[in-house]
Amino acid sequence: MKFKKWNIGTPAPQAVERLQGAGYPYLLSTVLAARGITTAEAAAEFLDRERKLALSPMLMRDMDRAVARIQQAIGAGETVAVFGDYDVDGITSTVLLMDYLKSCGVKCLRHIPRRIEDGYGLSRDAIENLRGQGATLMITVDCGITGNEEVDFANSIGLDVVVTDHHECKEKLPRAVAVVDPHRPDCPYPFKHLAGVGVALKLVLALGGENREDALFARYCTLAAIGTIADVMRMEGENRTIVSCGLEALAHTDFVGVHALLKEAGLLGKPITSIQIGFVLSPRINAAGRMGAADLAADLLETGDPARAEELARALCELNRERQAVEQFICADAVEQIQRLRAEERSALVLASEHWHQGVVGIVASRLSEKYSCPSFMIHLKDGTGKGSCRSYGGFNLFAALESCADLLDGYGGHELAAGFTISEENIPAFRVKMNRYVRAAAGGELPVSSLEVDAPIACPAAVTLAEVEQLDQLEPYGAGNARPAFALLGATVDNLQPVGQGKHLKFRLSKGSCRFDAIFFSVTEQECGVAAGSRVDAAFYLQANTFRGTTSLQLQLIDIRPSLTPSRHEAEALALLERLLSGGEVTAQERGRLRAGREQFAACWVVLERRLRRGKAEEPWLPYLRLLAAEAGGSESFLRTALALAVFRERGLITLSRQGETLAVNLNSTQGKVDLFACPYLTRLEADGSKRNRGDLP
Repeated sequence: MKFKKWNIGTPAPQAVERLQGAGYPYLLSTVLAARGITTAEAAAEFLDRERKLALSPMLMRDMDRAVARIQQAIGAGETVAVFGDYDVDGITSTVLLMDYLKSCGVKCLRHIPRRIEDGYGLSRDAIENLRGQGATLMITVDCGITGNEEVDFANSIGLDVVVTDHHECKEKLPRAVAVVDPHRPDCPYPFKHLAGVGVALKLVLALGGENREDALFARYCTLAAIGTIADVMRMEGENRTIVSCGLEALAHTDFVGVHALLKEAGLLGKPITSIQIGFVLSPRINAAGRMGAADLAADLLETGDPARAEELARALCELNRERQAVEQFICADAVEQIQRLRAEERSALVLASEHWHQGVVGIVASRLSEKYSCPSFMIHLKDGTGKGSCRSYGGFNLFAALESCADLLDGYGGHELAAGFTISEENIPAFRVKMNRYVRAAAGGELPVSSLEVDAPIACPAAVTLAEVEQLDQLEPYGAGNARPAFALLGATVDNLQPVGQGKHLKFRLSKGSCRFDAIFFSVTEQECGVAAGSRVDAAFYLQANTFRGTTSLQLQLIDIRPSLTPSRHEAEALALLERLLSGGEVTAQERGRLRAGREQFAACWVVLERRLRRGKAEEPWLPYLRLLAAEAGGSESFLRTALALAVFRERGLITLSRQGETLAVNLNSTQGKVDLFACPYLTRLEADGSKRNRGDLP
């Protein structure tokens, strides 16, 4: 199991039937009902995709001032510098704004910091250099909201600044000509979740005016969609419009670099969804910034030369391969560090090393947050100073957490889910202690557990068809707040499994009743999986159409798999019979025969249980644990009689046993002398004829 806890939705059957009656397919109806959309009217409203952005950009605080200053620069022939960020959001923001300014005849300078040499955000050296090249106006995109000192410096050397950003604000805003950020406390703009590229797009629409709004949106929505998906913005409101329109326009975009990258990534001519953008295209653009070459990605998106675009796309994909190798090294090293941490240091993972690539630690932080179900803080050390990247888990507000530790930090910035900071190496131990206390307090003192959100179990396996899966595309685009639908098949059987992809992945054949499903579990080995052919399992998965050698078929992309928590019919009957015995209900003579066990079976069960509890208390999913004990103890009616043995051992005081939800807690008790098992009232009830059976006792 990858996830300790599965939260499986339970959509009301009546709601699903109501939506199906309105013409929506079974799977789509199930997901909608699971997400609280239970009427045809609400479904139609949710699935409707706006064709344009309804909110005027002029609603943003300072947008009028930004437009006035930029139009002044355009009219006067000033040199304008665009200062961006090195991630996908920042790169697409930079290219979008520069493309528009150049179309207006503006002489533009571009500056994207080098992640390692320059670090995040504005810098005095870069500002001075831009001013030296003749810039009289600098526009920031996806950065600048916390650059108060740098903006003051720019003002002092005659460089006006317009800040556009989407990150959280500090109490004091930069003294710029204009500060455009939906997160400003005094900004009335209703939609607060735009990416940096979304704010840049809004600026361009404001500059172009209402008459050109549709044409400009059509040109730039694809760039804006890529940046929005990559920055994991909430997929609702205007973001949903930007991404859905951007994906639709992707095949026809004027930006030849996008086509070249699609071709190099093997996606050209294929249907592209938010999933391909997030997991295939974005990492390649992001790799440039992470490996210290963000300008390469910007050059790719800016170029109009197809041959040059192909060359740059190849270079970008090679950088991504390098990034993957570095990431694997850092992740393995980080896991070793985590294994040495004390329990009280695992609520928030604060890790540091001089051997980690500064540009890649953020990706590893994301992996660790998912793996260990807690916020992660990865720190690259050099010359006594740490530069950290952190990622949230479960909606934990990183920016607020960093604010609480500001006394230990040299600087910080970002938003709720992802942020960066600098810290003196000597402050890291204190930061680790303080951050762990903060996280525990925020969680009410309870340590987080890895949780998987599943929309619904599949109630009708026969209804899961390729046509049904294709209808799920109506839910696109996926992202934060509108996750890709996840389903569960409960009580399935593993017909077979085999390693594929040089042993890196697992291919499954699962069955439920008469239905058979092919499944793939990426990046999981047979040993890590923990199930075998013939096992009864619960499977959590995404549904997808898989095309292989020209044939398209339905495939389950597994998210997790576990020994089933759902009893089979035989197990359910056995547990019901045992419950009748324990509660004093009627038990037939035939049923008494099934329940009766001799000393040998009780002894076999005790040996297995004692061996498993030798290291201390067991807390396990109760049904798989019972199956495991039964399999090891063996004997006829092993499942039923093992369950009975546990009840007898508990009644006789040999063990402490409690069940909370799906978890069974078992512990050995200290006992003096021998214990007569057959004096247990459960067993005496089975002696219906009053005869004495072979008695058994255990020390």
